[in-house]
Amino acid sequence: MITEDQQEVRRKLQILDSMPGFGWSANAAGQFTYVTPNALAFLGITDDALNAAEAGNEFGWRGVVHPDDYQRVADRWRHCLRTGDPYDAEHRLRRADGTYRWFRNSGRPFREEHGNITEWFGTTIDIEDEMRAQEALRERERMLHQLVETLPAMIDCATPDGEPIYRSQQMSEFLGYDFDDLDASGKSRLDATLKASVHPDDLEGVQTDYAYSLATGEPYARRHRLRQSDGQYRWVETRAAPMRDADGAVVQWNVICLDIDSEVRARHELQLAQERLARASQAASLAELSASIAHEVNQPLAAIVANSHACHRWLSAEPANIERAKITAERIVRNANAAADIVSRTRTLFSQSAGTRTIGPLDDVIAETRELLADEAARRGIQMEVEVARNLPPVAFDPVQIQQVLINLLRNGMEAMDAVTSKRVLRLRVSRANEVVRTEVSDNGPGIELPARMFEPFFTTKEDGMGIGLAICRSIVEAHGGQLWAENNGSSGATFAFALPVGANA
Repeated sequence: MITEDQQEVRRKLQILDSMPGFGWSANAAGQFTYVTPNALAFLGITDDALNAAEAGNEFGWRGVVHPDDYQRVADRWRHCLRTGDPYDAEHRLRRADGTYRWFRNSGRPFREEHGNITEWFGTTIDIEDEMRAQEALRERERMLHQLVETLPAMIDCATPDGEPIYRSQQMSEFLGYDFDDLDASGKSRLDATLKASVHPDDLEGVQTDYAYSLATGEPYARRHRLRQSDGQYRWVETRAAPMRDADGAVVQWNVICLDIDSEVRARHELQLAQERLARASQAASLAELSASIAHEVNQPLAAIVANSHACHRWLSAEPANIERAKITAERIVRNANAAADIVSRTRTLFSQSAGTRTIGPLDDVIAETRELLADEAARRGIQMEVEVARNLPPVAFDPVQIQQVLINLLRNGMEAMDAVTSKRVLRLRVSRANEVVRTEVSDNGPGIELPARMFEPFFTTKEDGMGIGLAICRSIVEAHGGQLWAENNGSSGATFAFALPVGANA
């Protein structure tokens, strides 16, 4: 006959067998008293083997637990046996084929009426898929974090009311402080960040735009200066966009901050270069105007000469015609005043653009001129090749005037290739030749018919030209103690060259 205790044991075993996963029971000493058959089949051992204690294997199951997990699991099991705390552990078990899978092991003590633990009952659930999913999730989070930290931008996240809650490492290093510093300031994080980091001249505009975006949910975008950890301000472009839930409510603001200081400075330099180009163009226009004025001066000078001859004749007559001579003399005075007025106006115009000569190599003015004309060359489909010899000796020159010469020669070369259908190449070479620095501008256009006349005033081969640009260039070069000339190339095109003396004797 089956006793009541035996029936109770059978009932407990049936409960264990019906549980999901593996079921087990152990005595108060921690030795297994029952393991469900499916667990033994999975492990590929007998229940006797699980309790075969040996040196270093007090519970008998060391061989089925992953070596990296055993010590942690055994320590936890001993602690629970000693204190009666619930047993919970996650570890890997070796399957009969030698592979390991993750399991969650949970055990609870069974106490008799006096509270003493008489037995432990537990379940072991396969969580391999869950662990893999968690590991995949952790890997995705790691990759996302790495993506945020390696983007060439500074990232910030804020609450719906604009309070920062996350800041990428790049942004933290740029600003030089963290959230603890902000929280200790006694101000809101947003207010403390803006006042500590935004340039004082930009602060009001940034605050106004931020407030508008936070109130309306509209995206934020603005360029301003931001103070970095070394105290220097750099230009940045900050953009913020709201992240919304299914109902359209803003749950977070995501902010990206791009360092555009180099771009802003380059744009400023470009603006200055364009202004210099404009001034150079104005100087060229002024030179053309001066030629026109010279033509105007010619007329009163010619009238002065003619009237002088007439006055001489009236005074030389017998008898002398004083009245006619006086009238002619008055005409001479009027003509002289007219010429003086023209010269005065011309001097006024030129005195505003007069430069001073410097002593040094031509490298900088060559580079600046190339940059000024780069867009025009690209627009015309012209390839510019610049070759400047190393260690050029210094020359004495007026940078504005020499740049005017270079711009004139380079533009003439570009215009000469307008009808060229093949590859258009404009070459600029600077080299030393004995005691001069020689600059050559070569094109592959049709060449020039009369090289010797190209520098004559008012001689031009252009339909709309005035014929004074090259004349002015020659005057500038000769005023520097140099020479300017032109010649046809051997195959095609022409070369304009000028030479400036080495040293400060120009």
